[in-house]
Amino acid sequence: MFMGEYRHSIDEKGRVIIPAKFRGDAGKTFIVTRGLDECLFLYTLTEWKSLEEKLLTLPLTKKDARAFTRFFFSGANDCTLDKQGRINLSDSLMKYASLEKDCVIVGVSNRIEIWSASKWDNYLELSEQSFSDIAENLTDFDL
Repeated sequence: MFMGEYRHSIDEKGRVIIPAKFRGDAGKTFIVTRGLDECLFLYTLTEWKSLEEKLLTLPLTKKDARAFTRFFFSGANDCTLDKQGRINLSDSLMKYASLEKDCVIVGVSNRIEIWSASKWDNYLELSEQSFSDIAENLTDFDL
C-alpha cells in the first residue's frame, strides 16, 4: 500500500525520484499514465494488470467506456527505476500534468500520483474546505 506525500524536483531530462518508501516491494518497473484531476497515475505491474482486466470488461458499445479506456491506455508508458531510484517521464505526460520542476508524489493506496506542486497545493486547499461534505457523501460506503 502506498501512502504519504513527498516533494521532489524533476530534472532537465524529465527524471523524478520515486521515494524509497514506495520502491520497497513494488518492483523496478511501473506503468505511468494520465490520471484524473490533471495528475499522473503510477501503477505497479500487478496493479496495472488488475486494472486492465477490469477495464476490458467495459462494454465497447458505450461511448463513455471507449473514451475512458482510450484516454487511459493511450497515455500509458512503462518506466523502469534507474540506479538512483528515478523514472523518466515523457514530454506528453509532463505537459498533461503541467509538470515542470517542483512536484509532489502522493501515495494513494494502490497507486502513486505525481502532481505539479502548485496544482497539488491548490487541490489541497480546495478539498480541505469541503472535506466534511465529501466525507458525508461517502457514508453509504460504511467508512
